[in-house]
Amino acid sequence: MTQKMMIIDTDCGIDDAQAIMLALAAPNVKILGITCCFGNTDVDNVCQNVLRVLSVCQRTEVSVFRGAATSLVTAIKPFKEHFGTDGLGDVLEDRNSETWKKQIQEEHAVNALIRLVNENQGQVSLVTLGPLTNLALAVRLDPGLPQKLKDLYIMGGNMEGKGNVMPCAEFNFFMDPESAYIVLEEYLCPTHLATWEFTCRHKLSWEFFDEMTNQDTAVSQFMKTITSKCWAYSREPGPNIKDVLFGPGFVSYDAYAVAACLDSSIITESVVCAVRVETQGELGRGLMAMDPVCRLNKSHRVFVMKTCDLSKFSAMLMASLQQP
Repeated sequence: MTQKMMIIDTDCGIDDAQAIMLALAAPNVKILGITCCFGNTDVDNVCQNVLRVLSVCQRTEVSVFRGAATSLVTAIKPFKEHFGTDGLGDVLEDRNSETWKKQIQEEHAVNALIRLVNENQGQVSLVTLGPLTNLALAVRLDPGLPQKLKDLYIMGGNMEGKGNVMPCAEFNFFMDPESAYIVLEEYLCPTHLATWEFTCRHKLSWEFFDEMTNQDTAVSQFMKTITSKCWAYSREPGPNIKDVLFGPGFVSYDAYAVAACLDSSIITESVVCAVRVETQGELGRGLMAMDPVCRLNKSHRVFVMKTCDLSKFSAMLMASLQQP
């Protein structure tokens, strides 16, 4: 079986951490590198979070690259509420240590992304779990980059006009709408989108979450620790917009994009259409508009995930916390 080559671009919060664990646990997958971007927290915390996940999973051979520290046009501060100020629930020690900097590659994430794709043309699956700033910068430096990818998987955007940080905008796209616009206009490779509403409509039970995190492994205990004091993982009724709109349950947002990349059969139905990201407006900035009737007159179509095989997906999540 041909080995799948993958690059993960992340703003590593708790759900990113689980998505990375999913990729690390998958058989016959080679992760060429993990590129870091601001988002859930600042980019230095993101780098440390990725290194911590790799250490827990005993996969420190995977290269980590520091990337964009802010959005392309408008300086937006990293979001430090949903998953804590450090992105991993504010429960880990050694945050004041400088030793992590020696483990980060000197090459900038954007340069690394361009190099790794060019070295493996037509073979790389790029999975993005945060704001799309690194990808937008990469296509400006190498306009032919998208055509050299095998495919692109994005967790971000929305399909019903519902938002989680604004009335109409999903977090990853809202944090850098210009970059999201560039990527969805200029990355003409096969593109698959796991929107916020899609992930919320395929939530899992808290009983499953407890079973998954109570396994007797270091990775499972790590997941249990980083979610232990995080309000986003609280079962109590509160201000979580996900619960208000879709009801209570556990959603590992970024893991859906990784799972779809690893096993396409997990996605049982997609909407194939053109999309465009809105960069203007007080309420609409960051909104992804879907165009099923071709009013935008765009030739490029993307696959917007609609339904998911939850049995397969939950089995993958469970297995990912059984390593090493």
